[in-house]
Amino acid sequence: MNLMKKRWILLIVACTINLCAGSIYAWSVFAPPLAERLSLLTGEALTAGSLAAAFSLANAVGPIPMILGGAVNDRFGPRWVIASGGLLIGLGFFLAATAETTLSLILGYGIGFGLGLGLVYGSTINTTLKFFPDHRGLAGGLTTALYGLSSVILPPVALALISAEGIQYALIMLGTVFTVMIVSGGLFMQKCPDGFEAKFRSSTAAPVRPAREELNWRGMLRARRFPPMVLLLLCGAIPGMMIISHCWSAARELAGLDAAAASVAVSILALANVFGRILAGAASDRFGRLPSLMGALVLTLLGCTLLSAADGIAALWFWSGILLVGIAFGAFMGIYPGFTAEEFGAKSNSVNYGIMFCGFSIAGFVGPVAMNFLLETGFSYQEICLMASSLSLAGLFCGWIFSKSLPHKE
Repeated sequence: MNLMKKRWILLIVACTINLCAGSIYAWSVFAPPLAERLSLLTGEALTAGSLAAAFSLANAVGPIPMILGGAVNDRFGPRWVIASGGLLIGLGFFLAATAETTLSLILGYGIGFGLGLGLVYGSTINTTLKFFPDHRGLAGGLTTALYGLSSVILPPVALALISAEGIQYALIMLGTVFTVMIVSGGLFMQKCPDGFEAKFRSSTAAPVRPAREELNWRGMLRARRFPPMVLLLLCGAIPGMMIISHCWSAARELAGLDAAAASVAVSILALANVFGRILAGAASDRFGRLPSLMGALVLTLLGCTLLSAADGIAALWFWSGILLVGIAFGAFMGIYPGFTAEEFGAKSNSVNYGIMFCGFSIAGFVGPVAMNFLLETGFSYQEICLMASSLSLAGLFCGWIFSKSLPHKE
């Protein structure tokens, strides 16, 4: 089959794989029954919070296999990288289902699933980016969006399985299905041929933004524009992580919502995040990566400001605020894979983006920790949202610094 046609099939397969890999978002559904099971086995009074380290560990180890697997992906292609990741994800599910101690659960799920997730997520995104030099934003947006869509689709499915057959059955069944889908999808994927972008550019009228430079990870780290790129990412991601991590509680406090309505707010924020990845990714193909990211920062600034002004009476401001924050955070997730490839080249982007993705991991740690610290210090949600909005101003400054650090004008 002609690669120009097959690349769209590869994109669909990559999106399906990421939908399965995004099953990490079902952890909040798995944790309570797992804690109940382990409490019976160990005699300890465990809660979902007692097992939170498993989720944190799975996210924390992700960048390591992204970088190491990325080197294999760039050289040999995605098939065995994704297939190996699928097996590790399945192993993580199995170890969680059969764990008899808290430590074995945390290590088994956290390390097994986390290593598999890093291999799969990094490889699917960077492989599709190489096949879509004309639509890097759209390809990055779609592949990251389907990963995020798991937070909406999978929890109710997992909850239904647990209610019907129990936690062990649910974990083993889901783990088996996801392993088969990821492994088979990975074996279908293929490496983008060397020189594909150059041939694509010469044989089609589609607009292609050539990479500014082809740099490996060492060259990327030495580039003057790398530090402001990372700072720009952090300023865009940390406010989103702050709101996402406390959306349910903030909805109760800021808008006076009851528990059910607050849960709806969490779902709306998740959907806004998903659609933000697709819409902003596509917009960045048309208007450019940096202008689109600067626009996302403006949305974050406006969204956090609206949240800071929300109260039980002005609930509309709360709903508008979480929509804007969700869309803006999704924009950073969707644009940055293509942004990295455009700045430092597609050839080594699996490794380069793995390093850049560490910024999202840092934001995932700093955002919730900062929110908890500020709440414990005595600040209100309104005051904290206003503080978060100031990061957007810092991000706009970082974007300006980045534009001044470019080796040549576009």
